[in-house]
Amino acid sequence: MSATQIEQFESYRPLMISIAYRMLGTMTEAEDIVQEAYLRYRTQLPEQINSHKAFLSTVVTRLCLNRLQSAQAQRETYIGPWLPEPVLTDENDQFAPAKQAELHDSISIAFLTILEQLTPLERAVLLLREVFDYEYAEIAAVVGKEEAACRQIFSRAKKHIADHHQRFKPTPEAHRQIINRFIQASTSGNLDELMKCLTEDAIVWSDGGGKVRGAAIHPIYGRKSIARFLRARFLENANLPTGQNFDFEVTEVNGELGLILSVKGKVFIVMAIGVQEDLIHELRVIGNPDKLKWLNKNHTTDEGTQQ
Repeated sequence: MSATQIEQFESYRPLMISIAYRMLGTMTEAEDIVQEAYLRYRTQLPEQINSHKAFLSTVVTRLCLNRLQSAQAQRETYIGPWLPEPVLTDENDQFAPAKQAELHDSISIAFLTILEQLTPLERAVLLLREVFDYEYAEIAAVVGKEEAACRQIFSRAKKHIADHHQRFKPTPEAHRQIINRFIQASTSGNLDELMKCLTEDAIVWSDGGGKVRGAAIHPIYGRKSIARFLRARFLENANLPTGQNFDFEVTEVNGELGLILSVKGKVFIVMAIGVQEDLIHELRVIGNPDKLKWLNKNHTTDEGTQQ
């Protein structure tokens, strides 16, 4: 393959990663998909490709559809809530498209979790149209459906997202203040102060994948139950090495400010924090070590707030 072809492929790598990660919810698999796309791309003669963007988008999307169909049974037997693999979008050049403000919401943990409720085809059509602004004719060619069918699929998928996705967005400064207050309450062990950080109808999803002691296998509702769960998770965590406590780091997780809990640089928990007004309304807690492998390999934690 010529240097020009390699350069063409690399110029579209951020787009391919962005599509594959949103489709699959895991960075590890997204990189595998892009590598497989490369192997297919290198077998094509330059004159056989009218549009490199269209060709690579089609290959990646179809590979993701195949991967999702084969993974469906595995996800149905997953222990506890399934949450996406977190990525740090502020320090990863592969997510260059996500740096655009209008694309931040489409990579949030909350949005990707809701995408899991769609069929693979609905997910592909929604993302290509809503996030990447493809024309319906282009989408039809990618997914192998009629244009009219793609319009119907998109309408159905968008309605589902609108019905389930809350879009309240605090300013970054306000979001950071809320998270810092939450850290202080969590590390103090004061149940009342922790409850004051939460809305009355707050909810927590905890993804341990059956591999983390103390992870909840069902959503937790209500500020009192959540505060007790979090206090035990942070201050009485049996998964930590003896005598060690978490360091807390506030950073950009999937396009939004989130919280990383680590010990000596190794990440144990990532939290996506959704707020209403000045209180935390939703917490998505990712502790499955398999979900954190990619992050641990690609991120060095800063010196955080120690317990």
